[in-house]
Amino acid sequence: MSLFAKIFGGGGGKGGKGPSPQEAIQKLRETEEMLTKKQEFLEKKIEQELQIAKKNGTKNKRAALQALKRKKRYEKQLAQIDGTLSTIEFQREALENANTNTEVLKNMGFAAKAMKSAHENMDIDKVDDLMQDITEQQELAQEISDAISKPVGFGEEFDEDELLAELDELEQEELDKNLLEIGGPENAPLPNVPSSSLPSRPAKKEEDEDDMEDLQRWAMEAM
Repeated sequence: MSLFAKIFGGGGGKGGKGPSPQEAIQKLRETEEMLTKKQEFLEKKIEQELQIAKKNGTKNKRAALQALKRKKRYEKQLAQIDGTLSTIEFQREALENANTNTEVLKNMGFAAKAMKSAHENMDIDKVDDLMQDITEQQELAQEISDAISKPVGFGEEFDEDELLAELDELEQEELDKNLLEIGGPENAPLPNVPSSSLPSRPAKKEEDEDDMEDLQRWAMEAM
């Protein structure tokens, strides 16, 4: 019976039900563990035979040669186990991937059935009608909001040209007022009249006499 037949139970007829992926993966893991222990055992035996050969190299060549032969057999078995482990590891990974894909497909199938069940009672025409009703109601709600927000009784229309003309008049009045304030008022108050009296002007005769005295004084000084 082959190694794989032993792993998977062997002896099953054509009509026998094969192992599940989980069972096969478990068996392969157990086999990997067994072969790994075998590897460790052979590596120890190889090291032992190598030490025996070194110890008897010059003293007992026959014993040394026998140790080297056993070492070669162990190394051959170890190489075979390495190859077997690689094959088993590859097969296990393939089974794990296949099992993962199976689970993914199964779950996707469940999801597809659930989606189909959810859509079973849905009519696309009814959905379109419903969406159209929703759109109409939204538009109606917007119109109602616009109507409510529009002021009532304060929506009279005024002629914009008349308003601009009135504004120009107001601006001109304000400009004239400013100009008057800069130029000063037309009826500015006059200065107050002094309260004290002015000195009286000397009489005409006294002025003539003073002039005559000045003239005589000048003539005498000139002589």
